[in-house]
Amino acid sequence: MPVRRLITLSAFALLLPFAATACSMSGDGYSSECTVSGCTVTFDRGVNAKASVLGIDAELVAVDGDMVTLKIGGQNVTVPVGQSQESNGTDVRVTEVTDQKVVVVLNSGLTPN
Repeated sequence: MPVRRLITLSAFALLLPFAATACSMSGDGYSSECTVSGCTVTFDRGVNAKASVLGIDAELVAVDGDMVTLKIGGQNVTVPVGQSQESNGTDVRVTEVTDQKVVVVLNSGLTPN
């Protein structure tokens, strides 16, 4: 596990008890909501969107039917809707694809107490 990711995950786990709600962020073409167990990223379709969550850059590259190609930490991974794939030590699951959005869950590998 890369040192930067380990530091980010450790800090996230230590600071989470002080947060009253989940961490939410948004940017051009994406929104994300994170908890200790991971982040849900919703990408808008038809835009070039890139999110940075858990110290990892995630980008929607393409959608072909039920197959979604993402760039996770610089590595392309193709994930069928409803399934998971591992990429750079991160579990990547595509939960929903519509003509408006693509919803992806990045698992941090941590579990809440």
